[in-house]
Order: sequence, then structure tokens, then C-alpha cells
Amino acid sequence: MDIPKYHEFMLPLLKELKDGKEKSMLEIKEMMAKSFNLSEEAQKELLPSGNQSVFENRVGWARTYLKKAGLVDSPRRSFVIITDRGREVLAENPNEITSNYLKKFDEFLEFQNVSNKKEEEVEEVTSDQTPSEQFESAYKKLKAGLKNELLDTIMSCSPFFFERLVVDLLINLGYGGSKKEAGEAFATTGDEGIDGIIKEDKLGLDLIYIQAKRWKKDSCVGRPEIQKFAGALQGKRAKKGIFITTSYYSNEAREFVKNLDSKIILIDGDSLADYMIESNTGVSTTSKYEIKKIDTDYFNED
Repeated sequence: MDIPKYHEFMLPLLKELKDGKEKSMLEIKEMMAKSFNLSEEAQKELLPSGNQSVFENRVGWARTYLKKAGLVDSPRRSFVIITDRGREVLAENPNEITSNYLKKFDEFLEFQNVSNKKEEEVEEVTSDQTPSEQFESAYKKLKAGLKNELLDTIMSCSPFFFERLVVDLLINLGYGGSKKEAGEAFATTGDEGIDGIIKEDKLGLDLIYIQAKRWKKDSCVGRPEIQKFAGALQGKRAKKGIFITTSYYSNEAREFVKNLDSKIILIDGDSLADYMIESNTGVSTTSKYEIKKIDTDYFNED
């Protein structure tokens, strides 16, 4: 079963509190999971940031919206209890509780930063996503656009520049020893299926062999190319290699590297752009937003 939207948790959550007893958020989440028959796998599904599960995020925002509307209260940290207003809402026997439903309460309008607007001017809340999910969704769209732009820019540059980019990327990811040594990575080998050699660490305890293909995004690197690279590694008695391309790999190529004695990492165009963004290679920060939450340990008086 798909994870319910955050507003779909609000009425069931309120009903779980109708007995008037305070309950922990851990109990609430267990009840919600059981009520909606959610599998452990569904409960563990993470937001794109990987910092929190989608399930926990949505239940948390359902609690927050109910609290801001005055339907529940928090008698102590991580616990909730129904209020008189919450009981009145249940007595109305609504089919569902949504953000639009909660607009009838001034406290919720204030929470939405629209308390000074006339009721007919209040913007409709139509998104099924929590604010956290909306933020991450916008981030994913911006990142996807940046990745496409990165690959297009790489393709407009020379093959020589692409070799330099690969070196810079590996250095930024922690490989290559010194800048000078890494800069010689593509200058010390012939073709023969290997484009460059770079140190795994500053001490040079091991070497990593590199093959870099600046191919069009819709081109496919097949098994023959990877076999050629694997053969070159074997000829050098090398155990580690990185094959980097701006395009993509066939399924046969990906399956082939799984059964090799040598360890070959395949980096396709999508992964290349990801690593560049992660390591700040060829990109710069224009804006930075920090998402913060209450530090419950700070307010713990025990």
C-alpha cells in the first residue's frame, strides 16, 4: 500500500486520541502504521535527503497541523493529547480533515501566515505534500536541471578538458595524491584501453586505472568496451579501475563487471553529474537554505 498523504493521517490520528489519554508519538506512529496496514518496507522509505522516513515525516506534519489548529496539544515532549476543540471536531463526524478544513481556526491561519488576509483571499492549500516534501521536490527539480546543464556543458568542451575534469573530480573525491601527481594521470599512459593512472591515496598504497569516454548522452557503452578495459587491467596486473562516461551503460556491461576479479566502478553521465555536484566540481553555490528543527535534547529538563 502507498504511504497516505499527510492530511490523510489527521483524522485517524485525532480519533486515536479520543479516549482523552496522552500518547507518545512512537505509539501514534505504530497505530497509524497498523491502521493503514503499512509494511515495514513502506515505513522505512526515505525522503530524497535520506534524513527521515516519508512515513514519519507525514505523521509528524499531521500532528503539527492539528496542534497549530488547536485540536491537539503536547503536554510533554513527544507526547500528544486531544483538546476540547478536537473533541468538538470529532463530534461533527467529518469525512476527512484537510488543511482547508483547518482554516476555520484562527490559530491555523496565523500559522499559515495569512491571518491578516480576508477569508476569500486565502490561497487554497492543494498540495498533498508536506512542506518538507515540497522543499525536497523543488530541490530535486533544480538538481535535475543542473545535471542536464552540466552534461551539455561537458559535451561542448574539448576531450583534453574532459580529462582535466576527471582528474579534478577524483581529487575532490579524495583520490590522486597531490595535485601535481594527479595532473599527470592522463599523461603517463598510452591508449591500450587505459587513459590514465591515479593514486588511490596520498601515500600511493594502490593505483587506480582510468578509462574516460566523452560520448553523447544517448550513446551506449556496451560490454565490449568494458571487456577491453578489463583486459587492459589484467595486462597491468591491476585490481582497480574506474570507467567514466558522459553517456550510459548497457545492462550487459553492468552485469559483466559483477563477476570480475578486478574491481571496476562504472560511472555514467548521471552519476558523473551527481559526483560533480556533491564534490563542488564545476559548480558553485548561489543560495543556501538550512532546514532546522527543535533540539529536543536542549529543552530536556530531566
